[in-house]
Amino acid sequence: MSIYEDSRTVSRTDLAAWLRQLANQLESGGQLFYGAAGAVKVADQVRCELEIEREGDTELSVEIEFSWDAPEPAESAEDEPAEEESDEEEESEEETAAAEETAGDSAAEAVKA
Repeated sequence: MSIYEDSRTVSRTDLAAWLRQLANQLESGGQLFYGAAGAVKVADQVRCELEIEREGDTELSVEIEFSWDAPEPAESAEDEPAEEESDEEEESEEETAAAEETAGDSAAEAVKA
């Protein structure tokens, strides 16, 4: 399922600036912003792939892809069995749910040059 895709022709200088912007976002919080208001939180550990290929006699491409596993979604209160929990257990579950909520979905970026 594609979340976002953008394809355009840019100068090599503009491409370098865009890659720097992505790198800065990864370093400062790990959230990549896309489109008008989209964002995805990148995990601390990712799988990376760099592919350089020749397509035909005249076209070369460079693809950069990174991916990670999305965290499991938090269970809603309706799904949980009705039992009493201690305050410590409730706080721990709330912290886990908040962390998972901000983690976002898995996405991969590919750049063709």
